[in-house]
Amino acid sequence: MPVYVQHEVLGKVNDVFNAETLWQAPGLALFSRRPLLRDLLERSPREHRGRAPTRCFSHITLMLAQDEVDDDRHLTRGARVRDLAQSLTALHQKDFGDLLGSDDVRYDVVGTDALEPGQVEVKFGHAVYLPAAGEQPLYTVETSRDSAIWQAVCPIYPQQRLALIGHDADLASHAVPSWPFGTVGAILLINDGPDAPIEVQVRPKGAFDCVLDALSGQYLVSARGDPAARLLMRVRRAGSATTSAPIPAPSAKPAAVWKPRAPAGIDSGDTAVPFSHRPAAAPVESDATYAPLARQRVSLVGLALPCLSRYRDTGAVSMEIGLAPSLLLASDGEAAALTFGVNADDQLYALTSAGRQPIAAPATFTPVDARTVELLAVAPAMAERYCAVLRLPHPIAAPVAGGARFAFGRSAPMLAALRVLDSPRFLHLVSGADSASADRIGLSRSAFSFEAGPNGYLIGRLSATQALYHLDDKLAFVASIGEASVEQPYTLPAGHHLVAGHYVLRFDA
Repeated sequence: MPVYVQHEVLGKVNDVFNAETLWQAPGLALFSRRPLLRDLLERSPREHRGRAPTRCFSHITLMLAQDEVDDDRHLTRGARVRDLAQSLTALHQKDFGDLLGSDDVRYDVVGTDALEPGQVEVKFGHAVYLPAAGEQPLYTVETSRDSAIWQAVCPIYPQQRLALIGHDADLASHAVPSWPFGTVGAILLINDGPDAPIEVQVRPKGAFDCVLDALSGQYLVSARGDPAARLLMRVRRAGSATTSAPIPAPSAKPAAVWKPRAPAGIDSGDTAVPFSHRPAAAPVESDATYAPLARQRVSLVGLALPCLSRYRDTGAVSMEIGLAPSLLLASDGEAAALTFGVNADDQLYALTSAGRQPIAAPATFTPVDARTVELLAVAPAMAERYCAVLRLPHPIAAPVAGGARFAFGRSAPMLAALRVLDSPRFLHLVSGADSASADRIGLSRSAFSFEAGPNGYLIGRLSATQALYHLDDKLAFVASIGEASVEQPYTLPAGHHLVAGHYVLRFDA
């Protein structure tokens, strides 16, 4: 089996900063009680022909007790650590020069709390890579248990061929936080250069399923026979929010298998109003009366997370919106599978059972095996008031009768069912402050009027302080609505959106 990662503890050493003592014991190695670094490299060559080594490993990590590394940093500013790495590099080049080829010899000396003073551990192998000075990562690897809280695992550098991630640093080159599979298995990442995507393989292949969602670029790794043991992984270009196009492992299922499906009960887009079920053969002379169907509707499709720094005088500390496992808004007292929040410093974060983590928009989340949740970035013209827009997986629709003008706001009964944040449970205030509905921030008592017209909806501003924004049918910014009155309204095309307070409303004809 290839030596992907080899760990060896050299045991007690009188002087851990003495390179010669770590490299080779004095006298004949045959009579050495324990193998030292030179012996380990000879016994585990990188390549060999028959029994003869043809290449040796050249990237070696040396681990010392953290106390000894700290003492060296305090007393000599790290001079002994640097001298140790340089001396071992020279000994390595001297004794294995014919097995190096064009490879650079690189040593890294680090501290660890897992070792006692006097102990030394070495790590090398095909999946151990030390970057050159100034080399920048090409990819970053992150994992999650719930698609909301993502934790960094490791970078992958342009010249790095392999990376092995798993339970801990003893079994892999990098440990995965909250690895769900115990000490079994690992994930092998293969880098064929900057022009090729990362290839992903699971080890052992028979114990795991690896499924790629081509839309989000996320892998779902699960243990066969135990679907609850699962891990999400994504590989992204360093410094970019876009996910690289990965190559699924040969055993991976087709991406379409993991494509999010809409569970039963999701709003199909049709207005939920009664209609006639009169049979087609019913006599036309029937004197039954049928009310005309209200075709206009307004839907709540998103929630705009505000910049709370604008409302410090209200005592607002944070605002949190929770989604239940069904991805509907969590009701009062219901456990949330994923919660989005913003604090008084306008920092976005996500909360799940795995913990809390800062997030940034745009981003996508899959907290359960269902539909994807999108957090959208706001246009610069809206950034003064909003941090992001949470696109609701299940929009809420309400019918609107034609030929009448209605008002929307905190005190308006019309569309009150869409004002889902009209509760103090979403807004957290400083201790001692009076509880208040989240609608008190950003939404006026009478915010705007609307009326279905022949060319769309006629919008009139009812409060001089109410900010209104027009988004198109794809939720792209169109305009800030300035002067708009009942007499001279703003025309909002059917299917477009209006942002008022925390609410992103779609007006359909």
